[in-house]
Amino acid sequence: MSAEKRNALGRGLSALLNDSEDVLPYKKNNTNVSSTSGVNSLGSVNEIKLSEIEVNPFQPRTDFDEQAMADLADSIKLQGLIQPITVRRVNAHKYQLISGERRLRASKIAGLTHIPAYVRTANDQQMLEMALIENIQRENLNAIEVALSFQRMLDECNLKQEELGERVSKNRSTVTNYLRLLKLPPTIQASIRDGNISMGHAKALIPVDDPTQQLYIHKYIIQQGLSVRKVEEMVRDLQRPRIKKEGKQPEPVSFQMQKIQDDLASKFSTQVKLKLGSRGNGIIEIPFLSEDDLGRILEMLDW
Repeated sequence: MSAEKRNALGRGLSALLNDSEDVLPYKKNNTNVSSTSGVNSLGSVNEIKLSEIEVNPFQPRTDFDEQAMADLADSIKLQGLIQPITVRRVNAHKYQLISGERRLRASKIAGLTHIPAYVRTANDQQMLEMALIENIQRENLNAIEVALSFQRMLDECNLKQEELGERVSKNRSTVTNYLRLLKLPPTIQASIRDGNISMGHAKALIPVDDPTQQLYIHKYIIQQGLSVRKVEEMVRDLQRPRIKKEGKQPEPVSFQMQKIQDDLASKFSTQVKLKLGSRGNGIIEIPFLSEDDLGRILEMLDW
C-alpha cells in the first residue's frame, strides 16, 4: 500500500487524535513512563508498562486470529514493536487502550514488559469513535464487522450517515449498503462473516422481502456455488410476477389462512401464496427458482 493511500485511510483517526504530525515511525524514547511519573509528553512515544494498560472497553473487535497473533508475536520478539499503540492516561497508575489491541496482545505473548505508546487525552465518546475508526480501516475486516462498527458509530456517537462517511472516507451509498446487511437473517449474516458468501451475494438478497425465501436462496448459493450475477438474475425472476400484477391488489386473507400460508412457506422453503375465490375456492401458488428447485418441491409432494 502506498504512503499516500495510508495517509488517506488515516485521516479520520488522525483528525480525532488532533495530532497527525506525531504519527511517525516509532523512535524509542528512553524515558519510561512509570506509575510514579506525574506527567508525560503527549507529543512523543513513551515506554509504558504492560501491567499498567487496561483493554479498551469500547473495542468493537472480539475475534482475533490466533495464528496471525502468534506470527506478530514472533515478529515482535525479533524486531520489536514497530508501530506504537495509543492510550489515554486514567490516573498515575493506569492507562486505557485507545487503539492497537492486536499489538498489545501480541506484545504480551512475546513476553514484553513495556510497550511503546502515544499518550492522548480523550473522553469516552472519542475513545469509542477512535477504536471504531481504527477497526473499520483494517484490510482484513469482514463486511459484518464493518456494518456493526458503522451502526455503533451512528447509535453511540450520535453521527448522521453523511458524518460517518466523512469520518471513514466512504460515500453515503457505501455506508448504507453495509448497514443494510444487518437487516438480513442472522444465519446469512454469519455466512458473510465466515466468508461462505460475499457481500455481493448478500446485497443481491436484500430486495427479497421474505426471510424464508432469503434463507432458501442463501442455501442454494452455497450448495451450487452460484455467482453474484446468477443470484441477481434469480431475484429478478422471483420479483417479476409481482411487478406485473402490481395494479391489482390481492384480497386480504384471514388469520387462519395466513397461518396455513406461513406453514406451507416454511415447509417448502419458498414464498407460498393462497389466492381465495369468492365461493370459498382458491389456488395454492408455490413458486420455484430453477429446475432443480422444482424437482425438490415435487419430491416433497411425492410426485
